[in-house]
Amino acid sequence: MYHNKSIYGIIGDPVEHSLSPLMHNTAFEAIKANAEYRLFPLKEKELPEFFKALKNKESPIFGFNVTVPYKEQVVAYMDSMSPYAQKVMAVNTVVISPKRSLEGFNTDGPGFLAHLTELGFKPEGKRIAILGAGGTARAIISVLCLIPNRPHVILLYNHHREKADHLILDLSKRIDVSIVQSVSSIDDLNVELSDLLINTTPLGLKSGDPCIIPDELLHSNLFVYDVIYNPNATTLLKKAKAKGAKISNGLGMLFYQGVLAFQHWANIQLDDKTKSKMWASLTKWSKSNVSN
Repeated sequence: MYHNKSIYGIIGDPVEHSLSPLMHNTAFEAIKANAEYRLFPLKEKELPEFFKALKNKESPIFGFNVTVPYKEQVVAYMDSMSPYAQKVMAVNTVVISPKRSLEGFNTDGPGFLAHLTELGFKPEGKRIAILGAGGTARAIISVLCLIPNRPHVILLYNHHREKADHLILDLSKRIDVSIVQSVSSIDDLNVELSDLLINTTPLGLKSGDPCIIPDELLHSNLFVYDVIYNPNATTLLKKAKAKGAKISNGLGMLFYQGVLAFQHWANIQLDDKTKSKMWASLTKWSKSNVSN
């Protein structure tokens, strides 16, 4: 079935919710590439064998994305990384050369920033609260700290504060993260005073997941951004909308980071027509899966 076909995909746990196959297979079809994008659900114990198999010259896999919870773990398997990925120390895009060397990139940060810009939010001087301290949070914090017009402050909450503290300490070796502070509780995030609240945790992927932000902290001057896009409206976004807050899911971030990832794999600049088809595939899905 896959004879002479180049295989790309996404690794993570879970990956079943991912819309990346929809977007990337649309792009492969648009440029008439003999390639296919697939899901690779992997448990942590399966990672070493997966990466070992990638070194086989007969492997049809020439690139893949990385999602939760492996964006930091895969760094150890890279033969090289882009300058930005080296700063973040988290990888969400891997390019495999014909000689089977693995190069890591991070398109999450630029993808997030591109979507935020499209939405009209300007980070300069703003107060930002972030939930979660995984690979996505790393990328978002890094890009917000590297831009010239930086936020005033970024407060970071993670259920295990040690992980948030470690993230800040680690990034501080390569990036000026002096505007970033970890907090020990949701109350200390100062959501009621914040301009932007970003959820980078998987909380919201499942219908029964709790919303960890109390209703009374949400307000109409707040912009709530949830990187989750499936479902397209998490409980957090629904509650924020009910309070009059501006909201967005991560579909735009998925698109922008996906375009960058695809360009790394194909080593070409995608034309506007192909990008439009990629975006249309996502929005068509989104409109058919609207949750009230």
